Amino acid sequence: MAHHDDDPHAKVSRLPALPKPLDPIVAELFENTRQRGGHILNLHKVSGHAPRLTRAKRPFTYALRNECDCPRLYRELAICRTAINVECDYELHHHHPLALQAGLSEAQFQAVRDWRAHADLFDEKSRAVLAYVDEMTLRKGVVDEATFQDLARHFSPGEIIELSYNATSYYASGLFMKALAIEPDEEGKKAAPGKF
Repeated sequence: MAHHDDDPHAKVSRLPALPKPLDPIVAELFENTRQRGGHILNLHKVSGHAPRLTRAKRPFTYALRNECDCPRLYRELAICRTAINVECDYELHHHHPLALQAGLSEAQFQAVRDWRAHADLFDEKSRAVLAYVDEMTLRKGVVDEATFQDLARHFSPGEIIELSYNATSYYASGLFMKALAIEPDEEGKKAAPGKF
């Protein structure tokens, strides 16, 4: 008997379970996720209700993980802070191991929640990212010029775009996950890790 989490037809949110048989697009996406070293997450099962949109979003998500110049450490930092700011535990849970793999220490990961009180744990570049992400996600995109200039001292225009896309994409995902009440995945289920 397959675990509840291995069943692509398990009900894992406010929406009904995916219909049988799986849409061919969804079946192909699930197989691609497995090939890249990931598990089929509850997020995938929920997104599968809109196969064409889910397929269209996949290359962008792949690019966020694999095709950026900005070091993964800073991108994961941006994602984790965004997840905290949008209060999405699902997202934070899945990015915890990725942030550690990218070079964040466990102490730093825990400190991201209240980073200003633990600013000494972060270098200048990390603090610039955290301040920028806070203003972007907590002030509806209103970022002070000084905050932006501090970021621009450390990152190229392209890297700033990459950090911005990571933060705003995961903010949107956080809203999506919360509104649909996506259940936490079973222990050990992880996203395809991507490039570090």
